[in-house]
Amino acid sequence: MQTPSDRHAYPSHWEADVVLRDGGTARIRPITAEDADRLVSFYEQVSDESKYYRFFAPYPRLSAKDVHRFTHHDQVDRVGLAATVGGEFIATVRFDRIDERGMSASAPADEAEVAFLVQDAHQGRGVASTLLEHIAAVARERGIRRFAAEVLPANTKMIKVFTDAGYQQKRSFEDGVVRLEFDLEPTDRSLAVQRAREQRAEARSVQRLLTPGSVAVIGVGRTPGGVGRSVLRNLRDAGFAGRLYAVNTAFDEGTEVDGVPAYRSVLDIDEPVELAVVTVPAERVPRAVADCGERGVLGLVVISAGYAESGADGRERQRELVRQARSYGMRILGPNAFGVINTSPEVRLNASLAPHPPERGRIGLFTQSGAIGIALLSGLHRRGAGLATFVGSGNRADVSGNDVLQYWYEDPYTDVALMYLESIGNPRKFTRLARRAASAKPLVVVQGARHSGIAPTGHAVQATRLPHATVSALLRQAGVIRVDTVTEMVDAGLLLAGQPLPAGPRVAILGNSESLGLLTYDACVADGLRPLPPVDLTTGATPADFRASLSEALSDESCDAVIVTAIPWVGEDGATGSPEGEELATALRAATVGCPAKPVAVVHVELGGLAEALAAATRTRPAGRLPTATAPTATVPAATAPAATAPAATAPTAGVAPAPDVA
Repeated sequence: MQTPSDRHAYPSHWEADVVLRDGGTARIRPITAEDADRLVSFYEQVSDESKYYRFFAPYPRLSAKDVHRFTHHDQVDRVGLAATVGGEFIATVRFDRIDERGMSASAPADEAEVAFLVQDAHQGRGVASTLLEHIAAVARERGIRRFAAEVLPANTKMIKVFTDAGYQQKRSFEDGVVRLEFDLEPTDRSLAVQRAREQRAEARSVQRLLTPGSVAVIGVGRTPGGVGRSVLRNLRDAGFAGRLYAVNTAFDEGTEVDGVPAYRSVLDIDEPVELAVVTVPAERVPRAVADCGERGVLGLVVISAGYAESGADGRERQRELVRQARSYGMRILGPNAFGVINTSPEVRLNASLAPHPPERGRIGLFTQSGAIGIALLSGLHRRGAGLATFVGSGNRADVSGNDVLQYWYEDPYTDVALMYLESIGNPRKFTRLARRAASAKPLVVVQGARHSGIAPTGHAVQATRLPHATVSALLRQAGVIRVDTVTEMVDAGLLLAGQPLPAGPRVAILGNSESLGLLTYDACVADGLRPLPPVDLTTGATPADFRASLSEALSDESCDAVIVTAIPWVGEDGATGSPEGEELATALRAATVGCPAKPVAVVHVELGGLAEALAAATRTRPAGRLPTATAPTATVPAATAPAATAPAATAPTAGVAPAPDVA
């Protein structure tokens, strides 16, 4: 005999991994006949009060008839979804199609009654709100246009879930029960609610990775060297503010490694572990992830390689890794990740392969490439720049640039965001998030594989098929500063982080090279600025001449920003020479004293010592100001400040050395 549940194939497209309000994850899937034991176990863990709210009467246990009814669905008129963690139910939602009298019905009736039950230990995590979004999408797919729900007045949490969802609704009160009816057609408000929930959840999941109270490094070698031992040393040397643990199955109980307590398994650690850095070979990662899940670890940084970057078998290992971690409610950075850094004095986290973490600053940096991450961190360190946070995602099988954008958007310690992206898996979502982020703080992006269209080996998503010009246009429309090289990205970031934004597009240009001044003028015009005629101080200009000219330009109400260009001095006998960089740097700093706050960029060619002098000067700034000097290079095309943040202004960015203390 054919049962209702046999009439329709299992709707696997309803399955989804979701991020909850606290940053943890859950899996949403249809309830099936095989879930009877899970349903019974779930119900036993629900409090008597929650059971009363669900059934409007004492209901200590489910009968066999209840279990059958709640696990057998036709997936059209009767649907049940469960949220699971570790394979076990933490919440359920169901709808039953009804007619105008409130009786069971079949299509084409377009109304359904909906009911939820959330395990008490998981209430407050946003599970019900997330389930409502998913069950509403399922209902619309099945031709249902309206939900009805009956709720006891004392069940204020569930009433709030419905009323906060943003749908058009009608409320009535009869026989001691609140009846809510609401249309399922998305509204501007319901979409805004969903995106706000998404933003909070994804931001919180990244925050878990960046602000752990305890870290376990799994795969620490017994002898110096190796990835695990390096990460442990970096964490220790950075002065990590939380608790550190070293894990290796070869360790004896009660031993220490580099002064850090060592354990055979994360399960043997008596105290909570919030973040695990996994460095063991790929074949041993599943066991480590399972132990972390059982231990209640909140997030994973998987530095281990041997995944999608290694071929078809590795791609399947990578998919299974994500499935396994999410089943326990954990998010993954990686695999093949470079790690994470947070310079906040309350955290002091260097769970990465970077041996020299940057100084504290207010720049956020995201990269998908470990090699580029090394170059960027080294360059910033060399220039005296500081970072707030760094995320090196590797294969980004789970946590991506979109998640980090969600975090930076509301992070009060990040003023400027820099991103190196080798692929953009969802241009529509990225553009939406980038537009919002760029409205709050400058966002500078370098996009790799611009013309090949090939995603780097190992990435979990395909490279976008949109033409490079289209993606560039989308980013610019979103207010993103798109530059072509990582050098330009760093220069633009340093300029934006250490300088006031200009009030307009008028740029004064001064220097001791007419040719360099004209190149700078052309670069400004090409980016839509309004440069003033360059002021040529001649090759015989002294630092005092630079000081006087810069001071005059800053005081001129007809200019909004200043670009200083400099080349080595030419002596009276025709020989080239150069005053000490410190002398020119001192003159430029002195010119800003008492002048209006305007951005100043210094572009110099082979002028030894200037960049170092400016970088050294920035290190003496008050706390919270960012170092901004760069190494000397020739001028290159400009980068534009986001229009959503301030009037557009650019400067040639390679070799830009913004003068300190102008804000």
